[in-house]
Amino acid sequence: MTTGHPAIQRAETHGTWIQQAEQQIDTKRAKEELERMRAFGLEPAESIRDRNITLFNRVPVGYGHFGPFNPARFLEDMRELGGQDVVFIGAPYDGGTGFRSGARYGPQGMRSMSGMQRGFLPDFGVDLKESLTMVDAGDVTVIPGNLEKSFDQIAKALSYAAERAVFPVVLGGDHSIGYPDVRGIAPYIDGNIGIIHFDRHADTAEYGLDERSHGTPFFHATNIPNAPPANLVQIGIGRSTGPRPMVRNARERGTTFITMRDVERFGLDRVVEYALEVAWHNAKAVWISLDIDVVDPAFAPGTGSPVPGGFTSREILRLVSDVAKEGILGMEVVEVAPPYDSSDVTSLLGAWAILEVLGTLVQARKLGRVL
Repeated sequence: MTTGHPAIQRAETHGTWIQQAEQQIDTKRAKEELERMRAFGLEPAESIRDRNITLFNRVPVGYGHFGPFNPARFLEDMRELGGQDVVFIGAPYDGGTGFRSGARYGPQGMRSMSGMQRGFLPDFGVDLKESLTMVDAGDVTVIPGNLEKSFDQIAKALSYAAERAVFPVVLGGDHSIGYPDVRGIAPYIDGNIGIIHFDRHADTAEYGLDERSHGTPFFHATNIPNAPPANLVQIGIGRSTGPRPMVRNARERGTTFITMRDVERFGLDRVVEYALEVAWHNAKAVWISLDIDVVDPAFAPGTGSPVPGGFTSREILRLVSDVAKEGILGMEVVEVAPPYDSSDVTSLLGAWAILEVLGTLVQARKLGRVL
């Protein structure tokens, strides 16, 4: 076809010039930075083929790390982890989501809203800056398209913290990360682990759409030999427990549901007492898993699977504080999804739940020191 325009010659196009110019650009500084990030971020899980990928992300991109959880400091070189009281670990993975994705932005949202706090908690008579040495490890490098490799990365990161005896606070991420969190810590606990799980959904299905998902973490976590289902107590279940197999699996395994109707009948104090009885029975340590959708969406709209009729903000802050008084081995806050949030109130609540637990642990002399 003749158009009157000059013929295009590949060698003369700007696109070809770009290809040739890229070849001439020096890579010395990029290679030096890569080696530095590999050293600081540690070797990834064995299932990761690209060994330039690190365990902890040190190159923030997209929804990655944008500053530490306040009032912690960012620990750039992860080889320095050890001797601190608390480490915050972001797990920005939401590939296990079955309804509304967005929890990958949860770590970023909670870190951002933690900036309102400077460490002084008057209700506890505690200043976290003075009582705790806290560091933020940034985010685990997850593989967005691969759930199992992401699990390997998250489990290895939690193992790294547990091996160094630093109290982990995991910023999720959807609830699928609950399984690798427990998997990573379990080998370092000399005895059984109890799990206190706050959620409107049971999350005890074996699979969701043929894969592990945010509806399956506590089926697989309770397959871990020292995390038996008898020590799993789930608070806030109701209205939407999830698919029926979740209930069947929970019944067959002997896990404990405490529904919102139970809360209304027995009250918060008795619920806490009972939860602690179940979780601590013949256990050496207890893990707290807080799915923010246990809170009524009037107070926490920024989540992927909201269910009406949950706790108020005040109630959930009291509950996580009360169950922490006996001491815990760590905690996770999951399913905070900032894209659905209103004025960041859900991110704020997730951040405050963490601060309440840390304040409780210091006041109860279970962590750090009271001055």
